[in-house]
Amino acid sequence: FKTCPGRVLCKLPCSGEKEVDLAVQSAKAAFKVWSQMSGMERCRVMLEAARIIREQREEIATMETINNGKSIFEARVDIDISWQCLEYYAGLAGSLAGEHIQLPGGSFGYTRREPLGVCVGIGAWNYPFQIACWKAGPALACGNAMVFKPSPFTPISVVRLAEIFTEAGVPKGLFNVVQGGATTGQFLCHHPDVAKISFTGSVPTGMKIMEMAAKGIKPVTLELGGKSPLIIFSDCSLDNAVNGALMANFLTQGEVCCNGTRVFVERKILDTFTKEVVKRTQKIKIGDPLLEDTRMGALINRPHLNRVQGFIKQAKEQLFLLKHICSAMLPGNCKDDMTCVKEEIFGPVMSILPFDTEEEVLERANDTKYGLAGGVFTRDIQKAHRVVAALKAGMCFINNYNVSPVELPFGGYKSSGFGRENGRAAIEYYSQLKTVCVEMGDVESVF
Repeated sequence: FKTCPGRVLCKLPCSGEKEVDLAVQSAKAAFKVWSQMSGMERCRVMLEAARIIREQREEIATMETINNGKSIFEARVDIDISWQCLEYYAGLAGSLAGEHIQLPGGSFGYTRREPLGVCVGIGAWNYPFQIACWKAGPALACGNAMVFKPSPFTPISVVRLAEIFTEAGVPKGLFNVVQGGATTGQFLCHHPDVAKISFTGSVPTGMKIMEMAAKGIKPVTLELGGKSPLIIFSDCSLDNAVNGALMANFLTQGEVCCNGTRVFVERKILDTFTKEVVKRTQKIKIGDPLLEDTRMGALINRPHLNRVQGFIKQAKEQLFLLKHICSAMLPGNCKDDMTCVKEEIFGPVMSILPFDTEEEVLERANDTKYGLAGGVFTRDIQKAHRVVAALKAGMCFINNYNVSPVELPFGGYKSSGFGRENGRAAIEYYSQLKTVCVEMGDVESVF
């Protein structure tokens, strides 16, 4: 692989209705085998897949960098999170269980946690390999099969994941990959043999997927967009808060759904904080993402670049101060009604907004249709817990930002979606509960 702007990496045909059906039927056949295996048997296979990913970390990270444009430094982290995800759910596979409930007269009931069947995963282009593992991990641990459709902008690395699962010993067809855009996704959502859909992407697309799933009464997990608040109080550790703001805005060139792009800064430290952020942003190394010292690579494609620049142009037209620093933008002293503050930009654009009181900033922070994430920087631990309790967001950070341990559930409130990725919570969304009631005496009839 070599990085070269605009170069065609490969050409992949879109999967039509016939190909989607073949993928689903293949997964359905594999499900019959996989679902009958014990949790420990599934555990061993998933651990082997994790081992292969860990062993091939550098090769897969390089593939992901060229696939997506992020720095090789970040891609390695993504691959580490991916194999850790599979290891985590491998560990849970053998512990999945129901419960026994004692009833009167010696009778009893019990519950069984059972797989759903063929699950569909639809991924985004910002974390192609990692998102596929986040969805496949709990799905396979619960005994399901999965058909995965990556974004047409990043089709490559997920194919490697499918090969790794096969090498690890999953039944043939258990994890299938189909390629394409919206039409392929529609075929998947409408397929009668699909039991569940998990989608990561934009709010408008998530709404369409939910509508299609509703026609088949299929459960969905939606991990959608965000415009998350990051609240910086004057009693924070300033260096740590600046680090947090950079992490909350510039990872993967700002193409992260949970980014804290509305940075609320207490007025008494506004100038100091802004100057330090500007100084640090000027030092971000931008360039060839395969170079070791590069910390910001390329946006996903030219249309997206044009979209991000459109937000910058609009901010200028709204006559507010805008500092242009390399390709990272810092609109300073913003107002809540500015387009760049209200809309998800999905690029390296940080909006800085002053505030005066805790009550005021919480009202403004929650004044959004989104609710994916939020963060607070303060030395006052009581204040920190009080603020995150009041934030209407599914993933909150205290004195850090954009850390994603697989042990913790991830997902949003409001228009940012519902359902959860990661943690034990994801098991609930990839399995169903069966209740069995056992009578030990004679049935007492009321007839």
